Amino acid sequence: MTTNCMSNYSYGPNCFDELPAILAGYGFTKVVFIGGKRALASSQTEVKQVLSQANVEVTASLVYGVESTQANIDRLVATEEVAAADVIFGFGGGKALDTAKMVAMELAKPIFTFPTICSNCSAGTAVAVIYHDDGSFDRYGFPPVPLHVFINTQVIANAPAKYFWAGIGDGISKAPEVAHCVAHAKETGMELPHTATLGAAIAASSKGAFYQYGPQGIADVKNNLASRAVEEVALDIVVSTGYASNLVNQKEFYFNSCHAHAFYNATTAIKREGEYLHGQIVSFGVLVLHTYYQEDEELQRVLAFNHRLGLPVTLAQLGLSQADIPKLVEVAMTTNEYKHLPFEPDQFAAAIKRADELGQALS
Repeated sequence: MTTNCMSNYSYGPNCFDELPAILAGYGFTKVVFIGGKRALASSQTEVKQVLSQANVEVTASLVYGVESTQANIDRLVATEEVAAADVIFGFGGGKALDTAKMVAMELAKPIFTFPTICSNCSAGTAVAVIYHDDGSFDRYGFPPVPLHVFINTQVIANAPAKYFWAGIGDGISKAPEVAHCVAHAKETGMELPHTATLGAAIAASSKGAFYQYGPQGIADVKNNLASRAVEEVALDIVVSTGYASNLVNQKEFYFNSCHAHAFYNATTAIKREGEYLHGQIVSFGVLVLHTYYQEDEELQRVLAFNHRLGLPVTLAQLGLSQADIPKLVEVAMTTNEYKHLPFEPDQFAAAIKRADELGQALS
């Protein structure tokens, strides 16, 4: 028997108003807030006001840390105020929400998520990225999906635009990565079950909105405008790619990511100066993926799109150089992505080099 769960979701600038009715439906009366410092500051006052009108107690508001590490998860699991809550409210971006989801899993508690930035799909997924204390990639965790996601488009529009920008960079990877994982499975003789077919269809459906609404959405976030473009991109990042991730990530198969995320995970092993967001790095990984498969039309499309939005088109824009390619390939071959869809190391290295050279020609 298989059960697939998907997060319910509310969206719009007034979506927090839905909280009393949704909490009452579950019978929850005590909640605990876990999130990033800035994320909590952006939303907790408004959420607390709504909860106070519904006589819902907030046991504590806790900053998760700065990385989604096992140490931070353990610390929160051992916190009395977390244990006392009926449900966890997770606020923030990927690392904060992944930490909160893992805490919820370890305590067997439900979780509602409040994405305060749209940098990736973590708010609605049954996967969490865990890092070592030094910031390098450790492993994936697989918590249950959040019960409900509250996508407040005004909060997202008020956040720094770089996170929305990075979310688009991450989002454009979903359709091609899932498509190549599925194609590989078919080539090996697998007959796709319904769950995989549905997940692949949703992944494919997510592609267009990023190209159609992405540039306008970034401009609107820079002006703190909760526009149609912001809403469409936010729903694409959190719901479409989130639902796809949940469906194509099963015990029987894993079609969620391949070359672009293998590239990202490999970069975490190379120390360098500067801030490089997950989706920012993944967007260059999409160039690597299309180069690897010699998909020149899509490669040129993504290259032009990244260049237009200021997403990276060269290794230098990620604090890397071609001298790092051997290390990137070495680490990429240890990733979950490589395990499920092996690639030729020399060809992967050549793809990174060619993508970089194409980007240099634009710069």
